[in-house]
Amino acid sequence: MPVAIRITAGEVEVQAELNDSECAKMIADALPIKADAGTWGEEIYFSIDVDCSAEEMRAVVDIGDLGYWPPGSAFCMFFGMTPMSTATEIRPASPVTIVGRMTGDLEPLKSVRSGAPVTIERA
Repeated sequence: MPVAIRITAGEVEVQAELNDSECAKMIADALPIKADAGTWGEEIYFSIDVDCSAEEMRAVVDIGDLGYWPPGSAFCMFFGMTPMSTATEIRPASPVTIVGRMTGDLEPLKSVRSGAPVTIERA
């Protein structure tokens, strides 16, 4: 069953939902999660204390997707183009497992800078 979450990054808050994947369930069990944001183009990412095995990896994501990046045990928030993106595709550094989606206006996430505090908690 999907889990409603709230993500606060710096001064920005977004609503989201974790999906039914095994990785998303592990993330839900680890909530709340606190970290410092890293940014890479229009992506926010940060290491989390969850070690998921790769499942249904995707090299192209959609705006609003939440991903888990196994090489860095990182939670990724995609809200626009990354340095690896093409004119028509949003690409993470390497394939990710999609663990959920953000909803609402994601434009404010562009103001979040590296080092900003991030919290993921149940909504």
